[in-house]
Amino acid sequence: RHGRKERALGKYLLKRMISSVLTLLVILTVVFVLLRQMPIEGYFDNFDKLDDSMIAARLTQLGLDQPLHKQLLSFFGGLLRGDLGTSSRYSVGAPISGIIAQKAPISIILGLLSMGVALVLGIPLGLVMGRYKGRWPDKLGTALIVLIQAVPAAVYFLYIQMYGTTALGVGLLFDASDWKYWVLPICSMSLGNVAFYAMWLRRYMVDESNKDYVKLARAKGVSESNIALHHVFRNAMVPLVQYIPSAFLNTVVGSIYIESLYSIPGMGGLLVTCVQRHDNTMVQGIVLLYACVGIIGLILGDLLMVLIDPRISFGKKEGGR
Repeated sequence: RHGRKERALGKYLLKRMISSVLTLLVILTVVFVLLRQMPIEGYFDNFDKLDDSMIAARLTQLGLDQPLHKQLLSFFGGLLRGDLGTSSRYSVGAPISGIIAQKAPISIILGLLSMGVALVLGIPLGLVMGRYKGRWPDKLGTALIVLIQAVPAAVYFLYIQMYGTTALGVGLLFDASDWKYWVLPICSMSLGNVAFYAMWLRRYMVDESNKDYVKLARAKGVSESNIALHHVFRNAMVPLVQYIPSAFLNTVVGSIYIESLYSIPGMGGLLVTCVQRHDNTMVQGIVLLYACVGIIGLILGDLLMVLIDPRISFGKKEGGR
């Protein structure tokens, strides 16, 4: 039995790896082609003051004088060699892998801490709301979720910064060495996921509480707390847990505004800057990183579902997405 399950897992992972590579190829191809549609003026600081020979030399240096299909093949050839290229505008001549390696850790740490806070607050909130459906804990939780989702995030981000910096006694320029500077960005980034986890866990718990096995447990005299924790909550977490790893990507991508707001030298601000400066090679490298994180998150979500609920089999269609 264990050998059959391991073979099914290996077959599933192989299929997902193949589909993931194809997905990456499509994403990178689309981004590559779209970036090459921008006017050539975007590659120059003083385009009007340059003559034709200088423009041609710059385009040759960037490889933009070649046909589009040759540029694309050259790009993928570099990826196979592990070469993401060099920055053309953000930090001229610097390896993209080195820039990302310098910027990515702070965004990843920020995202992981935000996800941790969201899980610690969102899961218990959803559990309490589902356990006391229609009563005051459920109503208060619902009001909080509606407030977070109805108000534009930029509004409460600004209020958190405005009053939080004064309360903590911190400045507007981020200092990674002081833990106080991490509090406000992490709280801001976690709010959306807190509402998401609480809302969907409550919904799944309400759905589970109306099923026959719960009615049977009540008929046998099992306490409501025992039913909620050991039966309803466990089954309600199965459909929710698959979204936890992929939500990490949404958290990191959502940090673009937060990093700009608190002057955090991470990937969010880097992406905005590179898009503004038309640094195509840098944008391609960042998109590659985000795409890989998203795809890995989807696979980990499926694996978590199987670990939580052994009834799910990779050999069946419902075992993956």
